[in-house]
Amino acid sequence: MEWTRSETLALAANSCSFCHGLGLRTGRRNQEKACLCVFRSVFRICLTRFRFCYERENNKTGVTLEGNVWSRKNEEYVADFLIVTRRALSEEDWKIFNYHFLLGADWRLCTKKLNIDRGTFFHEVYRITSRLGRLYRELQPYALFPLDEYFHGTTREKNRLAEFRAPARERPSFRPPVREAA
Repeated sequence: MEWTRSETLALAANSCSFCHGLGLRTGRRNQEKACLCVFRSVFRICLTRFRFCYERENNKTGVTLEGNVWSRKNEEYVADFLIVTRRALSEEDWKIFNYHFLLGADWRLCTKKLNIDRGTFFHEVYRITSRLGRLYRELQPYALFPLDEYFHGTTREKNRLAEFRAPARERPSFRPPVREAA
């Protein structure tokens, strides 16, 4: 997946020492790739939306019609978020994710429960957030990020299809037959 500067600029951390707030880093073979701060930002956005969807009352969620299918987007997002995350993480990483992000435990409680030191805990949290942020953005065929595409349809695909459509043919104007004067 190719990242552009316009996609990463808004997501990058201004204080990042690798990309200096631009969002792109030069990798191997001089290819530009997204910085880890961008992936962490994507993760935080998806986690915030997950919490919002999870905390909504069931009777306040709407049902939407997409094509011929009725769906509950908030419940689907919660399920997709958890399933994708669970499949991507190892057992130890899932414990850290579960305690820290889902249950809301601070680092002191997590380090005590998991028997790891503070530095290792934060290194693991940064590694997990950057890995999941990349996964949420680059997931195929339907990514969890950007959120507007997930909740309101695939705007990128619609834009790509519009480029390949043939221009509309101009209809010939209607000209009634005219009688010649006698």
